[in-house]
Amino acid sequence: METDGAHIDSFAGERLATLLPSGGRARVLAGTRTGRWRRIAAAGAVAAAIGVAPPAGAVGLYDADHFTLANGLEVVVVSDHRAPVVTHMLWYKAGAADEPPGKSGVAHFLEHMMFKGTATVAPGEFSRIVARHGGRENAFTSFDFTGYFQTVASDRLEMVMRLEADRMRNLVLEQRSFEAERLVVLEERRGRTDNDPAARFAEQVAAAQYLNHPYGIPVIGWEHEIRALTMPDLRAFYDAHYGPNNAVLTVAGDVTTAAVRRLAETHYGPLAPVAVPPRARPQEPPQLAARRLDHSDRRIARPSFHRSYLAPSGAGGAREHALPLALLAEVLGGGSTSLLYRALVVERKVAASSGAFYSGIALDPVRFHVFASPAAGRSLAELEAAVNAVIGEVLENGVGEAALARAKTGFIAATIYARDNVRGAARVYGRALATGRTVADVTRFPERIEQVTVADLHR
Repeated sequence: METDGAHIDSFAGERLATLLPSGGRARVLAGTRTGRWRRIAAAGAVAAAIGVAPPAGAVGLYDADHFTLANGLEVVVVSDHRAPVVTHMLWYKAGAADEPPGKSGVAHFLEHMMFKGTATVAPGEFSRIVARHGGRENAFTSFDFTGYFQTVASDRLEMVMRLEADRMRNLVLEQRSFEAERLVVLEERRGRTDNDPAARFAEQVAAAQYLNHPYGIPVIGWEHEIRALTMPDLRAFYDAHYGPNNAVLTVAGDVTTAAVRRLAETHYGPLAPVAVPPRARPQEPPQLAARRLDHSDRRIARPSFHRSYLAPSGAGGAREHALPLALLAEVLGGGSTSLLYRALVVERKVAASSGAFYSGIALDPVRFHVFASPAAGRSLAELEAAVNAVIGEVLENGVGEAALARAKTGFIAATIYARDNVRGAARVYGRALATGRTVADVTRFPERIEQVTVADLHR
């Protein structure tokens, strides 16, 4: 159940580049400073733009309607009649960072069990029904939310809405399927993390960066805690978090708001709210010392250097720095015109690749990343010194107006291209509302980007 965006905010998805030669070494500094929101990835993937830079009505994009049912379910509708297709996506405001201490992996494990049936739908039948009707469906777990989606022909919307509403409160947990699925989850962890040196190292880096906050715990969970989870653990998490008043429904495609409202009232409307516990997460103490991690593995092909700084997110910490830091990441490491690439790869020829990364779609402080791989014949020590020099130059001399203008253009362009992805529209609004933002925040994104100044980046 983990493809198509699974673990979208976890290190299972954001694999830090730690590709090493036989007997080689990677270096990571877990720093103590700032950051937020995010750049459009240097790879240029529109999917990355969808997850980070929400399109906005201010430029004629994603003209969304928003309403709330009496039981607390928030609904966002984005109409796009260019193709007879619709995406139905349900987001629960509960993820790995909301798990009880010692129960890591319970949110993700529950996501798997959500496909095991209800009193009226047999185990696995949900997926078979969607497939028989030519649709696609899947689910994903992150630190701050868990999501379930289906993309189907628009005349099948009621079918998937009925199925999703049914398992919101009527999930059946059975011991035999629970134990079988535990083996699936453990195998997933082995395949995605334990057998991948880069992913294993990234997991260690996250644990070193966060001294107290659950963002330092892997979304999939620690193996020993996955093995210890019980069916009552999953049931307790489900009963506490899976209710209409703790969810956001986003529907995008060949639909009208009136039709979605009618269907939502019919299928989700009768569900009673649940007593959702407060999101009282442990917070980070002051970080007073940098941490350095070195890792070697014979399976790795190329060395790399990575540094991360603790940073405010769009909803956690000094959120006024969010968009400036997203643009700073673009200026610093967003492709072949960025400061890092020009200095390290083109001019000094000490690196084969470089970049910066920032994703601030989160409730609590996240991280700002800088990374690079050395060119042939250059050492990690030389590379680290060169990275420090570039960062020092930026701190000393600042960022130019032209560089900021290029970064803004890239962000706005990404929002325009993102309009062609119906499922992307559902993701944009769902992620925003599940992490403390509003529909207005999404709508005003291009306007807010244009308002960022060089002085904001310098701060």
